[in-house]
Amino acid sequence: MTDKLTHFDENGRPQMVDVSRKQESIRRAVARGYVSFTPDIYDMIKNGNSSKGDIRLVAELAGIIGAKRTSDLIPLCHPLPLSGVSVTVISDDHLNSFVVTAEVKTSGKTGVEMEALTAVSVACLTIYDMAKSLDKAILIEKIELQEKSGGKSGDYHRAAEAS
Repeated sequence: MTDKLTHFDENGRPQMVDVSRKQESIRRAVARGYVSFTPDIYDMIKNGNSSKGDIRLVAELAGIIGAKRTSDLIPLCHPLPLSGVSVTVISDDHLNSFVVTAEVKTSGKTGVEMEALTAVSVACLTIYDMAKSLDKAILIEKIELQEKSGGKSGDYHRAAEAS
Protein backbone atom coordinates (compact mmCIF):
# COMPACT_ATOMS: atom_id res chain seq x y z
CA MET A 1 0.00 0.00 0.00
CA THR A 2 1.27 3.45 -0.89
CA ASP A 3 1.82 6.06 1.79
CA LYS A 4 1.02 9.05 -0.43
CA LEU A 5 -1.89 10.31 -2.46
CA THR A 6 -1.14 9.57 -6.10
CA HIS A 7 -3.20 12.46 -7.46
CA PHE A 8 -0.53 14.95 -6.34
CA ASP A 9 2.98 15.37 -7.72
CA GLU A 10 6.15 15.81 -5.64
CA ASN A 11 5.36 19.55 -5.35
CA GLY A 12 1.82 18.97 -4.10
CA ARG A 13 0.16 19.97 -7.38
CA PRO A 14 -2.82 17.97 -8.67
CA GLN A 15 -2.13 15.51 -11.46
CA MET A 16 -3.93 12.80 -13.36
CA VAL A 17 -2.20 9.55 -12.48
CA ASP A 18 -0.01 8.23 -15.31
CA VAL A 19 -1.26 4.73 -16.09
CA SER A 20 0.72 4.29 -19.31
CA ARG A 21 3.00 1.60 -17.83
CA LYS A 22 0.21 -0.38 -16.15
CA GLN A 23 -0.98 -3.66 -17.59
CA GLU A 24 -4.48 -3.90 -18.98
CA SER A 25 -6.82 -6.24 -17.15
CA ILE A 26 -10.51 -6.93 -16.83
CA ARG A 27 -11.84 -4.50 -14.23
CA ARG A 28 -15.15 -4.72 -12.39
CA ALA A 29 -16.69 -2.73 -9.54
CA VAL A 30 -19.99 -2.92 -7.67
CA ALA A 31 -21.36 -0.06 -5.55
CA ARG A 32 -24.54 0.33 -3.53
CA GLY A 33 -26.59 3.08 -1.90
CA TYR A 34 -29.97 3.61 -0.26
CA VAL A 35 -32.79 6.12 -0.63
CA SER A 36 -35.21 6.05 2.32
CA PHE A 37 -38.72 7.49 2.58
CA THR A 38 -41.57 7.85 5.00
CA PRO A 39 -43.69 4.66 4.83
CA ASP A 40 -46.64 6.16 2.91
CA ILE A 41 -44.50 7.77 0.22
CA TYR A 42 -42.32 4.66 -0.05
CA ASP A 43 -45.42 2.55 -0.72
CA MET A 44 -46.70 5.06 -3.28
CA ILE A 45 -43.44 5.00 -5.24
CA LYS A 46 -42.98 1.23 -4.89
CA ASN A 47 -46.47 0.63 -6.29
CA GLY A 48 -45.89 3.02 -9.20
CA ASN A 49 -48.57 5.44 -7.99
CA SER A 50 -46.44 8.55 -8.42
CA SER A 51 -47.66 11.02 -11.03
CA LYS A 52 -44.18 10.79 -12.55
CA GLY A 53 -44.49 7.08 -13.37
CA ASP A 54 -41.94 4.45 -12.42
CA ILE A 55 -39.25 6.54 -10.79
CA ARG A 56 -37.01 3.48 -10.41
CA LEU A 57 -36.63 2.97 -14.17
CA VAL A 58 -35.71 6.61 -14.71
CA ALA A 59 -33.14 6.34 -11.90
CA GLU A 60 -31.61 3.22 -13.47
CA LEU A 61 -31.17 5.03 -16.78
CA ALA A 62 -29.74 8.11 -15.04
CA GLY A 63 -27.24 5.91 -13.20
CA ILE A 64 -26.00 4.40 -16.46
CA ILE A 65 -25.54 7.89 -17.91
CA GLY A 66 -23.74 8.95 -14.71
CA ALA A 67 -21.25 6.09 -15.02
CA LYS A 68 -20.52 7.09 -18.61
CA ARG A 69 -19.94 10.74 -17.59
CA THR A 70 -17.79 10.17 -14.49
CA SER A 71 -14.63 11.70 -15.94
CA ASP A 72 -16.63 14.87 -16.72
CA LEU A 73 -17.64 15.16 -13.06
CA ILE A 74 -14.59 13.99 -11.09
CA PRO A 75 -11.62 16.17 -12.10
CA LEU A 76 -8.79 13.60 -12.11
CA CYS A 77 -10.66 10.50 -13.32
CA HIS A 78 -9.54 8.96 -16.57
CA PRO A 79 -12.17 8.71 -19.30
CA LEU A 80 -12.75 4.98 -19.73
CA PRO A 81 -14.29 2.83 -22.44
CA LEU A 82 -16.88 1.02 -20.37
CA SER A 83 -17.77 -2.45 -21.59
CA GLY A 84 -20.83 -2.80 -19.37
CA VAL A 85 -22.94 -0.85 -16.90
CA SER A 86 -25.90 -2.24 -15.01
CA VAL A 87 -27.93 -0.27 -12.48
CA THR A 88 -30.80 -1.75 -10.50
CA VAL A 89 -33.21 -0.18 -8.04
CA ILE A 90 -35.01 -2.64 -5.79
CA SER A 91 -37.43 -2.21 -2.91
CA ASP A 92 -36.55 -2.95 0.71
CA ASP A 93 -39.86 -2.98 2.60
CA HIS A 94 -38.13 -3.44 5.96
CA LEU A 95 -36.24 -0.15 5.57
CA ASN A 96 -38.82 1.79 3.48
CA SER A 97 -35.93 2.23 1.08
CA PHE A 98 -34.87 1.66 -2.45
CA VAL A 99 -31.53 -0.09 -2.79
CA VAL A 100 -29.51 1.14 -5.76
CA THR A 101 -26.77 -1.15 -7.07
CA ALA A 102 -24.41 -0.49 -9.95
CA GLU A 103 -22.01 -2.89 -11.62
CA VAL A 104 -19.45 -1.46 -14.05
CA LYS A 105 -16.95 -3.33 -16.22
CA THR A 106 -14.08 -2.43 -18.50
CA SER A 107 -10.84 -3.82 -19.86
CA GLY A 108 -8.17 -1.28 -19.16
CA LYS A 109 -5.30 0.12 -17.12
CA THR A 110 -7.36 1.66 -14.33
CA GLY A 111 -10.37 0.57 -12.30
CA VAL A 112 -14.04 1.48 -12.47
CA GLU A 113 -14.75 2.11 -8.79
CA MET A 114 -15.51 5.78 -9.39
CA GLU A 115 -17.85 4.92 -12.25
CA ALA A 116 -19.81 2.51 -10.06
CA LEU A 117 -19.99 5.01 -7.19
CA THR A 118 -21.04 7.79 -9.55
CA ALA A 119 -23.73 5.60 -11.10
CA VAL A 120 -25.21 4.91 -7.66
CA SER A 121 -24.96 8.57 -6.62
CA VAL A 122 -26.68 9.85 -9.77
CA ALA A 123 -29.42 7.21 -9.53
CA CYS A 124 -30.05 8.11 -5.86
CA LEU A 125 -30.14 11.82 -6.69
CA THR A 126 -32.59 11.13 -9.52
CA ILE A 127 -34.93 9.32 -7.14
CA TYR A 128 -34.63 12.28 -4.76
CA ASP A 129 -35.32 14.79 -7.53
CA MET A 130 -38.38 12.96 -8.79
CA ALA A 131 -39.86 12.45 -5.30
CA LYS A 132 -38.86 15.62 -3.45
CA SER A 133 -42.31 17.16 -3.92
CA LEU A 134 -43.84 14.12 -2.16
CA ASP A 135 -41.52 13.74 0.82
CA LYS A 136 -39.24 16.26 2.51
CA ALA A 137 -37.70 13.55 4.74
CA ILE A 138 -35.94 11.66 1.94
CA LEU A 139 -32.58 10.30 3.06
CA ILE A 140 -29.75 9.25 0.74
CA GLU A 141 -27.23 7.18 2.63
CA LYS A 142 -24.48 4.64 2.73
CA ILE A 143 -23.15 4.94 -0.80
CA GLU A 144 -20.23 2.52 -0.75
CA LEU A 145 -18.03 0.29 -2.82
CA GLN A 146 -19.12 -3.32 -2.34
CA GLU A 147 -16.48 -5.06 -4.40
CA LYS A 148 -13.88 -4.60 -7.09
CA SER A 149 -11.71 -6.92 -9.11
CA GLY A 150 -8.80 -6.56 -11.49
CA GLY A 151 -5.64 -4.54 -11.40
CA LYS A 152 -2.46 -4.64 -9.37
CA SER A 153 -4.17 -3.99 -6.04
CA GLY A 154 -6.26 -7.14 -6.47
CA ASP A 155 -9.77 -7.92 -5.38
CA TYR A 156 -11.77 -6.22 -2.64
CA HIS A 157 -15.00 -7.39 -1.02
CA ARG A 158 -16.70 -5.35 1.70
CA ALA A 159 -17.22 -7.46 4.79
CA ALA A 160 -20.84 -8.42 5.46
CA GLU A 161 -22.48 -6.44 8.23
CA ALA A 162 -23.87 -8.13 11.31
CA SER A 163 -27.67 -8.08 11.38
